[in-house]
Amino acid sequence: MTRFKGAFVAIVTPFTDGKIDEQELIDLIEFQIAGGTHGIVACGTTGESATMSHEEHHRVVELTIKTVNGRVPVVAGSGSNSTSESIALTGHAKEAGADGALVITPYYNKPSQEGLYRHFKAVAEAVDIPIILYNVPSRTGVNMLPATVARCARIPNIVGIKEATGDLNQVSEVIRLCPDDFTVLSGDDFTALATVAIGGKGVISVTSNVAPADMAGMMEAALADDMAKARELHYKLFPLIQAMFIDTNPVPAKTTLALMGKIKGANPRMPICEMSAETVEKMKQVISAYGLI
Repeated sequence: MTRFKGAFVAIVTPFTDGKIDEQELIDLIEFQIAGGTHGIVACGTTGESATMSHEEHHRVVELTIKTVNGRVPVVAGSGSNSTSESIALTGHAKEAGADGALVITPYYNKPSQEGLYRHFKAVAEAVDIPIILYNVPSRTGVNMLPATVARCARIPNIVGIKEATGDLNQVSEVIRLCPDDFTVLSGDDFTALATVAIGGKGVISVTSNVAPADMAGMMEAALADDMAKARELHYKLFPLIQAMFIDTNPVPAKTTLALMGKIKGANPRMPICEMSAETVEKMKQVISAYGLI
């Protein structure tokens, strides 16, 4: 029985004056758990891990695990475009007590499919922790093909994948080729329901940052085969999901949280910058209609 199912939030990392705002992070975690989120992913793309130092990365993972205190599973983002760095970050995730590690395909290097397989095999063999692969070609410049995922799935502690191609053809092929106990999670909120409908187990969600209860409710309904309720929530969430990607993730999510009074400001780290006033106004209309502000 997998612990990695339902709606996992790819939680944002709040910054104040350029530093991690630990109290805001604690408060966001409590907001998530109160909303029924099924798990928390720290230091993912949405958490701006790419612009964190190793010390900051370690601190966010440790603080998240401490705050959650076993109430829901915690998955630590621990990937890199360097295999040795991925092993080190994944090793820290295990030492800190994470329930799993989310390991992205190496970005920028553009490894071959064989290179991808060897990368994940090396990480999995070095650190005995449940590993979820993370395939997001729009961010990394490389697409891990279903046949490569299936090879990785034969490695005992590689237990699942966050599939963020937005391509249900590819998701279907991954599910078809992999063992039944291999967990496929949507990495795109707009395909969350569809992914579960074809055999996936849930989503690692950006939108959960601002609407945890509805995203968790949609996944619970879908996993229970209550498709009428799941569809209703999908279409309720849909304008909000679109708004969360009106600008580079996680800027819309952080801007919304600031407008909701959950954090003091969006404060993304450069080279990501705040949204234009015009875009904020467009987003405000959506989140106001949703009832978030």
